[in-house]
Amino acid sequence: MIVEADGGSRGNPGPAGYGAVVRDKLTGETLAERKGFIGVATNNVAEYQGLIAGLRAARELNAETVDVRMDSKLVVEQMSGRWKIKHPSMQPLAREAQEVADAFGKVTYEWIPRERNKQADRLANEAMDAGNEPQAKAEGAKQPHWSGAMGEPTRVILLRHGQTRLSVDRRYSGRGDHPLTELGLEQAEKAAARLSKMDGIAAVISSPLQRAQQTAAKLADRIGLEVVTHQGLIETDFGTWEGLTFAEASAQDPELHQRWLGDTSVKPPNGESFDEVHARVRKARADIIARYGGKTLVLVSHVTPIKTMLRQALDAGPQFLFRMHLDLTGISIAEFYPDGPASVKLVNDTSHLG
Repeated sequence: MIVEADGGSRGNPGPAGYGAVVRDKLTGETLAERKGFIGVATNNVAEYQGLIAGLRAARELNAETVDVRMDSKLVVEQMSGRWKIKHPSMQPLAREAQEVADAFGKVTYEWIPRERNKQADRLANEAMDAGNEPQAKAEGAKQPHWSGAMGEPTRVILLRHGQTRLSVDRRYSGRGDHPLTELGLEQAEKAAARLSKMDGIAAVISSPLQRAQQTAAKLADRIGLEVVTHQGLIETDFGTWEGLTFAEASAQDPELHQRWLGDTSVKPPNGESFDEVHARVRKARADIIARYGGKTLVLVSHVTPIKTMLRQALDAGPQFLFRMHLDLTGISIAEFYPDGPASVKLVNDTSHLG
């Protein structure tokens, strides 16, 4: 992947912000954007913060190698090891950047002229503009979250769909398009009644599968929104295990099924690995935040995509998937900040069913 990063300070030192873009190296497609206001700082501090944010975003996208492109000669030369890092304020930032970079197989650094770094430059300026807005100052938007995160988070309310006939028998239900049962419709109605009391929901976004669409429609109808469909929120493709119980899949492919239960890179026959789901959900999240950043959203999806998004918010390892349980119409909440950090506020709440 390619990381383009930039930072700026209006006054040097003065109000400062950074921007970073992650691109697909083959297609040039934008995979993620990051920006943040960091208060009063120098240009060089802002440039390093942009680099760190870009590297973290690439790590979240499971990049193996990264080509960093920046218009800061100082950061490129220092991170390449050709220039010494003498200034005390730069040393901890360079160490932090190197710690993130060490997670990749290979990282290269290239200086580019400012005209080739326009997207990252735009993001940095947007961050500085937002940080300087009078209302933002009055509301304390410049103050960091207790974790150090900056900016207005995107609040993601994750809702699992209601019951289907396959969930009654605890069968693998991936791409099969099954409707809700009568109980499932009742569960969806109760979840909608609860969520409709929350203020400020800007969008209801759903997996394309019928069970999720029906669940989403219950809420959308109550709050006067249309359901937006996103393909990236679809359930795992379980391949030939679709419709089987745990025991039936284990009997059909005992060795493969056992490996699949502990290794997220293993695929069901003709299916999709959890690693592939992870990358797909990461891209879906980036797409959704790029469109609705800073707003409150309800995402109606399935067990694996919801677990995956919670795992990403917690920056947890793959074993998280095998240790987390989600009930039908369970509600979870995660907040994703524009400079990269995230926090989980609620997990698998089903109090509306009581």
